[in-house]
Amino acid sequence: MDPEVREFFKRIGYSIGISFLWLAIICIAAIKGDNAFIEQRVTLGNIFFYSWCVISVFLLIYFLRKLWRKQQEF
Repeated sequence: MDPEVREFFKRIGYSIGISFLWLAIICIAAIKGDNAFIEQRVTLGNIFFYSWCVISVFLLIYFLRKLWRKQQEF
C-alpha cells in the first residue's frame, strides 16, 4: 500500500477513534453521573458537566484540525 494512502487511513482511524472516545466519555458522565439532567434546580454538577462539554468540544475540534492540517503542508 502506498505510504500516503496508509497515512490517510491512519488519520481517518484516529479521527473516528478520538470522536467515539469523546462521545463515550460525555455520555457516561451525563447518564451515569446524572449530570445532564436538570431536575428542580441547577446543581454544581450540572454546571461542571456542561462547562466540560463545551470546553472538550473545542479541544476535540482543535485536535482534529491539527491532525488534518499536517497533511496539507507540502
